[in-house]
Amino acid sequence: MTLVRYNRPNRDLMSKNFSDIMDEFFNDVVQNNRDTFVPGIDISETDNQFEITAELPGMSKEDIDISLDNGRLSISGERKFEKEEEGKKFHRVETRYGTFNRSFQLPDNVDEESIQATYENGLLNITIDKAEDKVKKKIEIS
Repeated sequence: MTLVRYNRPNRDLMSKNFSDIMDEFFNDVVQNNRDTFVPGIDISETDNQFEITAELPGMSKEDIDISLDNGRLSISGERKFEKEEEGKKFHRVETRYGTFNRSFQLPDNVDEESIQATYENGLLNITIDKAEDKVKKKIEIS
């Protein structure tokens, strides 16, 4: 089987949207960098805790490391590429593989002993309680 690069039919450079041109440019550049994987991270806050969610599809919890050092929370690991098997050829690989490391400086008002992590369906969820004595209090003016 011979692979042929897909180009949208009946579209020349003048009729392309700027975003289409930029997508093609950056896709070509990114295709050459196969060893990078940067998981998406969401960070949110409630009145009582911070919540961090990392997208880590296709990984097992044994491949993920979480550490805390001087108020810096680090999430690292490796998403491994499935090796070619006998009789199996990959014609297109669009998913990212490789090692990653994401670090976040935690605010002063966290209880470092309360950090909990769960991993389910490709999502790593980390919760960190706020320290009660450091929670911001509103002061009424008399």
